[in-house]
Amino acid sequence: MGAYALRRLLMVVPTLFGVTIVLFSLVRLLPGDAVSQILGEYPGYASDESALRKELGLDKPLLQQYVVWVGDVAHLDMGSSLQTKRPVLDELRARAPVTFELGLLAILIGICISIPIGVLSALKQDSMPDYIARTLSVGMLAIPGFWLGTLVITLPAIWWKWTPSPTYTRFTEDPLTNIQNMLVPATILAIALSGTLMRVTRTEMINVMRQDYVRTARAKGLGSRVVIIRHSLRNAFIPVITVVGLQVPVVIGGSVILENIFTIPGTGRYLLEAISRRDYPVIQGINLLLATTVILVNIVVDLSYGLFDPRIRYN
Repeated sequence: MGAYALRRLLMVVPTLFGVTIVLFSLVRLLPGDAVSQILGEYPGYASDESALRKELGLDKPLLQQYVVWVGDVAHLDMGSSLQTKRPVLDELRARAPVTFELGLLAILIGICISIPIGVLSALKQDSMPDYIARTLSVGMLAIPGFWLGTLVITLPAIWWKWTPSPTYTRFTEDPLTNIQNMLVPATILAIALSGTLMRVTRTEMINVMRQDYVRTARAKGLGSRVVIIRHSLRNAFIPVITVVGLQVPVVIGGSVILENIFTIPGTGRYLLEAISRRDYPVIQGINLLLATTVILVNIVVDLSYGLFDPRIRYN
């Protein structure tokens, strides 16, 4: 397993290299640039456009800009914001834990909702609880998170004069208040994840429950709880874990919208602000961090298969 994990980690390097090329290229395809944004906000700079481009390092050829940026990233330097001049890495240190907390909480809530309902739906196949669960899962997949987030803010304010707190409290300052801040957006973010996991759990549980070893376990007189938890659910978990890993980019994408709706100072909100200002170093730094997170999460998911199925060997 150690050799397999090492090979997977080594593959991260060329993968991230490809990500840097895509990121650098796509950002430059956006209409306008940081200079035009600054000149639009401060017309007095118009006579110094060439000096401003030189100051921001945008006067160099694109290939040279890319080489400089990759070299800085290799030394753990993501550059500074073109707008605020603050180091991108310092901003990410403050904002990334907020987004990761939101995403982790959403995944945990999604698992807690989907696994029990998916198992119940499989055990009650083609019954009323199964039909209700399947309909619920389709509804969860169909409802846009941004629309639901807007309703959660608007309707309670109209009906009950209540709205989620517009201020954010860090976990280190007040854990209870922090969880209260995060609970509503994390639950909304978990809904789409729950719909997918619910359907996958139901399908895999139905397949596993039809296997010979499950029938043998029942014939030996084992109780239903032991058969479901120890023999069925554990073997059905591998596809579920795979889906959780694949849903991480979806969770990250949803956090970008929900952080803006609920005024959460995470990387998602920072990313939208940077895109609107064409702040290249910030956009590149955030997306590189998120891409690295997705890659590492999927490596962890692959390595976790052996914990649920001892038959799996890594060569």
